[in-house]
This record gives sequence, structure tokens and C-alpha cells, in this order.
Amino acid sequence: MAKIINRLYGDLSYLWPIISPPEEYGSEAAFFGDVVHEELGSGRHKLLEMGVGGGHNLSHLTLDFECTAVDLSPDMVALSQGLNPEVEHYVGDMRYIRLGQTFDAVLVHDAASYLLTEQDLQETFATAVAHLRPGGVLMVAPDWVQETFPDGWVYTWDRLQGDIEVNIQEVMTDPDPTDTQVESTYTYTIKKDGQTTVEVDTHITGIFPLNTWTDLMGQDGFSVEVRSLPPNKGGYGSWLFIGLLGMSRS
Repeated sequence: MAKIINRLYGDLSYLWPIISPPEEYGSEAAFFGDVVHEELGSGRHKLLEMGVGGGHNLSHLTLDFECTAVDLSPDMVALSQGLNPEVEHYVGDMRYIRLGQTFDAVLVHDAASYLLTEQDLQETFATAVAHLRPGGVLMVAPDWVQETFPDGWVYTWDRLQGDIEVNIQEVMTDPDPTDTQVESTYTYTIKKDGQTTVEVDTHITGIFPLNTWTDLMGQDGFSVEVRSLPPNKGGYGSWLFIGLLGMSRS
């Protein structure tokens, strides 16, 4: 995970606001915000998003929370800074980064999907512990879990922004069911100024059973609850893992 190999977060990062625009994140972000207030009470809590990407999810949370953001990709951090100029941003790996700050809540949205091994999960949960106050809440929302992974699934959608038109096709496969990794191949057909270009980008992501997430969070001192997320057009992110640090649930 320490090396960025996905083109969407590098040379193709300009496509991100087009193919996954900020307005599509509103309902899910509201769900995350409601969870924090339900668990911690009302107020402007301090929230750290690790793996912020282009900041689209975070853009719906900055009014209600005092936010800080981390991402491994400088290109994505630059996008998020443009969208969320009032937020303090850091470039870093969520498995290892230490900010020397304490937060009420830590959010790992779909960036959790890029954790490829159980060790990656453990290191990320340890980072959350290092940044959470006692009783703080961790929220983790991977795109897929093993029980619901749609092997061989093909999803196609179109986007238009200004003079750029993009068709996106994603094909997801599990080449080796014995390991914890799956593969998504994205084909972007980009039309601009009368020219058509085709770019291909392969993403390797992690896939784990539900109980791997909950068990490893529990080992790091979290009391864990699993909730269903609001449905979205692509079907991504069905589950939210909610952990309270050092607190039991009644």
C-alpha cells in the first residue's frame, strides 16, 4: 500500500471529480455524521478522515465537525485541499502516520478497500487507536466483504462535466479465492475537444470476511457494531464497522 500504483490517484486524478462527483456523497456522509452524534452526543467533534481521497465525503462533514484529513496520494490531497480549504491535510500512509493529535472520531471510508492483508488492517486500527481519545469512535466502510463480493461483476456508467465526457467500465474478479485480494479493471473512454482516448487502470483491493474486520478491531480494544449503509447506485459499501475505543456497549 505504500506505493501508489493506481492511475486514478496519480496521472488520472483529474477524472475523479468527474466520475465520482461530491454531490453523490451527501447521504452517506450524513449517515457517518449521525453515527458520531449518536455515539458521542451532540457538538462539533474533532474528526480525522484517513484515506480522504478527493475529499468528496469530507466536504459534507466540515460544517458539523472540526476535520483533519490524511491520504497517501499527493494528487488526491491536492484535490481535497481545493474542495476543503479550511481542513488541515497531511500526506501519509494510514497504517503508519502519527500526527501527535487526538480526535473524537476517525473515519476510514472506501480507502479501507486498499488494505490487502490482515497486517494492514491491524496497523490501520493501531493508527486509529493512536489518534482516538478513550471512548472515541472508529468508522470503517470497505467497498466489499467476502460474503457479498460479486465476482465477475461488470458495472458501466457515464459522466459529463464541461467539455469532458467519460464512460467508465469496471470489471471485478477474484483471480485467487485462497488469498485476500481481488482485482478491479477500469476502462475510461474519454472524449474531449473532438478527441477520444482510452485509459486502463487496474486496482488491487483487499477482501475479508465480516468477522475478520470485527475480530481484529476487537483485538485493538474496540467494542464493535456492524450496520448496513444506505444503498447507492453502484452497490458499493454495504457495511459500516463502528468501534468504540475502550467502551462496552449496553
